[in-house]
Amino acid sequence: MTLWLLLAIAFIKNNSMPITIKVFVTGGTFDKEYNELNGSLFFKETHLHEMLQLGRSKLDLSITTLMMKDSLDFIDADRQMIAKACNEIKEDKILITHGTDTMTLTASYLAKHCKGKTIVLTGAMVPYKFGSSDGLFNLGSALAFVQVLSPGVYIAINGKIFEADKVKKNTDKGEFETI
Repeated sequence: MTLWLLLAIAFIKNNSMPITIKVFVTGGTFDKEYNELNGSLFFKETHLHEMLQLGRSKLDLSITTLMMKDSLDFIDADRQMIAKACNEIKEDKILITHGTDTMTLTASYLAKHCKGKTIVLTGAMVPYKFGSSDGLFNLGSALAFVQVLSPGVYIAINGKIFEADKVKKNTDKGEFETI
């Protein structure tokens, strides 16, 4: 399905039956800041609210920050916490911001441990604060996808949607692809 078709379906569904989308923030490049003095990247707070305002989002969102962490530093307990958070809420449409380096691992874990909900993970290759980030586009795409996809776990990145266990990050090309 093309992004435009999914957006049209989301528009129709959103206007006929309002839904609340639960958003879990976990960190990743999406939310990194740049230290101009030493060139390091660090976490301060999520940029999600600013991005939603810039994108003029009118969706009913409930946002919770679970952690602000580089996904390369994730351990099993972090994925367990994300799965527990997904399973404990009433919402069945969930968006998770996540670092791209281990996004596929978390998606696979959630596919095994979270059933009956539509869960979409998204992130960015370039920090939002850099100005040339893919984060805003990925966020908008993910918000559209989560509204129209069937229950399951997916990764939304660069306008494409991938099923949890059928995707890999190609680090040579700097993009996600189907396996």
